[in-house]
Amino acid sequence: MQSRPYSYLFSISYFGARYKGWAPQPNQPTVQRRLERVIRHLLGHEDFSLIGSSRTDSGVSCVGGYVQIFLREKVEMNSLLPELNERLPQDMQLNSVQEVATNFNLIQSVKQKTYRYYFSNLIDFHPFASAFLVNIKENLNWEAMREACQLFKGKHDFKAFCKPSENKIDYIREVLSAGILNTNEFLGQYFPKEIYYFEITGTGFLHHQVRMMMSAVWQIGKGEMELPEISARFESPELFEKLPPAPANGLVLWETVLDIL
Repeated sequence: MQSRPYSYLFSISYFGARYKGWAPQPNQPTVQRRLERVIRHLLGHEDFSLIGSSRTDSGVSCVGGYVQIFLREKVEMNSLLPELNERLPQDMQLNSVQEVATNFNLIQSVKQKTYRYYFSNLIDFHPFASAFLVNIKENLNWEAMREACQLFKGKHDFKAFCKPSENKIDYIREVLSAGILNTNEFLGQYFPKEIYYFEITGTGFLHHQVRMMMSAVWQIGKGEMELPEISARFESPELFEKLPPAPANGLVLWETVLDIL
């Protein structure tokens, strides 16, 4: 039961390269720790708590996420928002804020999430672009990759596409849409002319799920995996070797949809 009666919902964006994920870790820079440090400094006390809508992994970025802050006293957060952003590092930004009821549960209010994984397919790839993209040098079968994306749609057991946990027994997740698209979001002399992204929307995701799905799609594109293996992994996850997760730097939490918005 939350004892702090005032609650505020912020939308947040951050570039994840310098952070060891969202959740606090001993002696490690994380998104939550950085936020808490700035809030504590600006409020002048530690009597608050916060939760995030997603616990992104180390190196993963976010365009559309949320964080909920609980306070014991009412604060004019709209006025405080510019000061918070002034003190936050340039790779992190709080975009908006609204007061919500204390019984509003951010985690339970997440309706769906969309992730994008950015990559290129070049022989000659400039290292400066590696902050945002992962490059695959091998020839890719794009038709097979797009077919693989369609196989992910629907409710499936994704145990073979995630990092299993001893405490987790439910690996059923629903994918609403998945596909590979082109983008011109990145411009400049160091970026490839052709950039792609794997976009996936679902009601929730498991640890490393999107990165392992991206890895499987690449394997199919390279001819290292056959399309029927996707469905076979849903049916019998224990029969297959663990997939290597795609590198974190290409992954972005693109959008989070909440029930109240």
